[in-house]
Amino acid sequence: MSAHLPLMIWFSPGFPVGAFAYSHALEWACESGEILQAQDLAAWLNALLDHGSGRNDALFLIAAHRASDEPVRLAELAALARSLAGSRERRLETCMQGDAFLTAIASAWPCATVETWQTKRPVLDGAEATPYPVAVGMAGQGHGLPLQALLEAYLAGFIGNLVSAAIRLGAIGQTDGQRIIAGLLPGLPARAAALISAHDGEGLDESLGGCVFASDLGAILHETQYTRLFRS
Repeated sequence: MSAHLPLMIWFSPGFPVGAFAYSHALEWACESGEILQAQDLAAWLNALLDHGSGRNDALFLIAAHRASDEPVRLAELAALARSLAGSRERRLETCMQGDAFLTAIASAWPCATVETWQTKRPVLDGAEATPYPVAVGMAGQGHGLPLQALLEAYLAGFIGNLVSAAIRLGAIGQTDGQRIIAGLLPGLPARAAALISAHDGEGLDESLGGCVFASDLGAILHETQYTRLFRS
């Protein structure tokens, strides 16, 4: 089976991870006036991919893909990913989606990597949930999916979900949403390749972190926002 076929399913809106429920702080950004038009959203997403949570997720996915047969290392990555979630809602977002993803994979797309992790996780990681990029990385390796293709698909899904959230919030229209996606997709292969080649097994943990402060602040302020459509 071609690698792109499972990826089209895993990152489609119909895959049961509940991504539609999270705006990743976009709801606060739209409410506060940080995002008023399409160019604002495009700049926001570029920042997340280059300097924020999108880049961190990519690094965690890379590390989990490479450590898929090392449960101890996977537990370390899961704990670090949870600790780097900058707010309660961000932690909820990545953990709920990660566990939902693993449940769907174990039920419909079983592989030895996920089965081993699910067996050993209670001992290594307690009752904690598995962050989404860590779950995707290990499952991708378990199914023999190439890291580059897996990472590109993950980032495309990340962009698509946030654009969808912005449309539902009324910040942009459908056409502008497609323009933003079309503008960002061509850059994903280079972004993915650069991260993969720069982190060939050494120094990845030291490269984690972000400086997209508006998004981090928005994730915190969303917790007490008066009216909300989304969980984050």
